[in-house]
Amino acid sequence: MKEIHDYQSDIASIRSVMERSAKFLSLSGLSGVLAGIYALVGATIVYYLIYYPHSPFGFRFYFVNEKTIVFKLMLIAAIVLALSMATAFVMSQRKAKRMGLSIWNKTSKNLTINLFIPLITGGLLILILVSRGYYGIVAPACLIFYGLALISASSLTVNEIRYLGFSEIILGLVAALLPGYGLVFWALGFGVLHVVYGAVMHYRYDS
Repeated sequence: MKEIHDYQSDIASIRSVMERSAKFLSLSGLSGVLAGIYALVGATIVYYLIYYPHSPFGFRFYFVNEKTIVFKLMLIAAIVLALSMATAFVMSQRKAKRMGLSIWNKTSKNLTINLFIPLITGGLLILILVSRGYYGIVAPACLIFYGLALISASSLTVNEIRYLGFSEIILGLVAALLPGYGLVFWALGFGVLHVVYGAVMHYRYDS
């Protein structure tokens, strides 16, 4: 006859199997850290494109209004996004293989849908804002819609994603109150927060 700890072990095993089938657990913490580093490097390049050789404290007094600069900023943002997504895919695939899981299943499909609906909506709105010349709202919109996307996807993956999402939204709202400091908040949201989130994820799930 089984003892109590045997039943507890069986229940834990069943719970683990159910969680693996219901949630996408292959996210890599290191990919979050690298995404944050990419964003910080991109923000540094953008800073020099916009402000150099002006005063390093002249955020509020220098606004982006040249089409050439806007194109360069969008190109850098696209490169950072592409590198981040490629890194996340490759590292998550490796983690899934180590865990004996498939990276593309019903859960990951639903996760992708939940993630990309707010992202695509936000991306289209940002393109409209840029075309109308509302550059000061672009950084807050990026942060807010990214946060909404993370919260939307959080029910299908680890809980830390939800907290990252709320942090991005709060940062985006603060950025909306300080439109001259969009680059700073963009670097904090996509750079610093990602590095912190990735480090926590790596410590809790990968180490």
